Amino acid sequence: MNLTAVNQTDDCQEYSCPERSVSFSVYVILYMSSAAVALLTVCGNLLVIISVSHFKQLHTPANILILSLAASDLLVGVFVMPLHLSWLVESCWISGPVMCSVYNFVTFQATTVSVHTVALIAVDRFLALRSPFVYSEKISPTVICIATLFDWLFSILYNFTLLLINGNFTFICPGECVYIVDGVSFFIDLLVVFLMPCTLIIILYTHVFVIVRKHVTAIRALQVHKSKESSKSRVSDKSERKAAILLGILVFVFLLCLLPYYICSLAIPYDNADFFYVRDVAAIFFFLNSTINPIIYALFYPWFQKSLKLIFTFKVFNEDSSLMNVQ
Repeated sequence: MNLTAVNQTDDCQEYSCPERSVSFSVYVILYMSSAAVALLTVCGNLLVIISVSHFKQLHTPANILILSLAASDLLVGVFVMPLHLSWLVESCWISGPVMCSVYNFVTFQATTVSVHTVALIAVDRFLALRSPFVYSEKISPTVICIATLFDWLFSILYNFTLLLINGNFTFICPGECVYIVDGVSFFIDLLVVFLMPCTLIIILYTHVFVIVRKHVTAIRALQVHKSKESSKSRVSDKSERKAAILLGILVFVFLLCLLPYYICSLAIPYDNADFFYVRDVAAIFFFLNSTINPIIYALFYPWFQKSLKLIFTFKVFNEDSSLMNVQ
């Protein structure tokens, strides 16, 4: 997570791992709980990735963005969560300096892609509701694929540069995995990863729900028209509004999980002895968002429910199963 950067350049003091302060049974329970959360995150996001990738009916711009978000969430479940939760259970970084550098980079990458993808989802829904005809003509799955690919490549270059400039590929405190960023880099990172995308998300979704409300009012006023053409229009409009509301839930939960970490990072002085512990506990809420997202899809998205049924009954292995109706 980029905002964990320490705005100082002093070498860290000698540090040794503390002795285990909990009983062996509690220790085992903590590790089992951590493994269960990581496994749930991996399996849930794998199912999302399989569903959107396999069924051609789901190859829509909005679902491609969900696919990108699921890929970054999968990265969190496979790599970030196990190391982070182990770090908290042990109260010590036990994976060595190389894994520390890799952990920092992958965490930065997953964080940046997640925030930017949610911002792209807000842009997508705004355009779909604000200018539906232009959206259907200009915004194709190919366009969204190019946008998400650019975002991933930009995030890789940006985070690699951030770490390289600040010399953090070789820095590690004994027993800790911390990194140092100078004041300019910290400010740029705050803008790129948090302030700018989150401001865009809030502004666009405010506009989205204003548009949805106007559509509801307009549709009620036109209910006297019963022609087939207008009926199709209402169905399409209803579908767009439902997609906006469901993705709004996704965005709201995302911001709810994101805020504790960034509030902690900005509110607690870095020289406070409890800063790193409080920050790392707050980071759990952000990582848990990667676990929650597939649960939201399972609860609110009929296409995901139908996809799960086809996957678990092994019908996805049937010939032409990619052409099945899952909407």
